[in-house]
Amino acid sequence: MFNHIMVPIDGSETSMTAVSKASALALAFGSRITLIHVIDNYPFIGVGADYALGQNEYLAAATTSANAALARGVAALAAEGLHSDQRVIDGHVVHEGIVDTAHAIGADLIVMGSHGRSGIEKLLLGSVTQRVLQDAHMPVLVVKT
Repeated sequence: MFNHIMVPIDGSETSMTAVSKASALALAFGSRITLIHVIDNYPFIGVGADYALGQNEYLAAATTSANAALARGVAALAAEGLHSDQRVIDGHVVHEGIVDTAHAIGADLIVMGSHGRSGIEKLLLGSVTQRVLQDAHMPVLVVKT
């Protein structure tokens, strides 16, 4: 039914729950799994030399965090006997990075977690999951915790 499942992860328990659900689906359908982590390369606007140093430090920390999240996902899948591909994606808008990557790699299902924010928190922080649901042209399984 699903040949290639993509799971965006950020290292949170919610995203690890999505990895677990994707694992069960992959075992049931014999699917490939690709784990991705999207890094926003332009999280702030700055000027002068301080900006360059701050940007480099941010990118180094973000890449370290992305690799740690992916390693955690890989380990969880390996414990189930599954192999996965991993990618760190550069994207200024996270949901676009997720949707564009799903299309580029030929994924036929996106499995992702939702933090379940509501009210003012959702208004201020937005919802990556909601935007993926709106923009994706393939099924999206939302795992709520």
